[in-house]
Amino acid sequence: MEIKIDSDYIKLDQALKYADVVSTGGHAKILIQDGFVKVNGEVETRRGKKLRSGDTVEVEGEIITIV
Repeated sequence: MEIKIDSDYIKLDQALKYADVVSTGGHAKILIQDGFVKVNGEVETRRGKKLRSGDTVEVEGEIITIV
């Protein structure tokens, strides 16, 4: 799946909601804090991690690419 952004970045928790991986910010927070989310192949535990074009996010077997 791809997420197209019009700004310089999108925060990790916002990207998960935008991609419909989670339905609420609280669910995103739990997944991220518990280490279930990888950004560019590495576990990321910061909800506010800034994602830029070219970054990839992996969560629950789904890969999201920021474009």
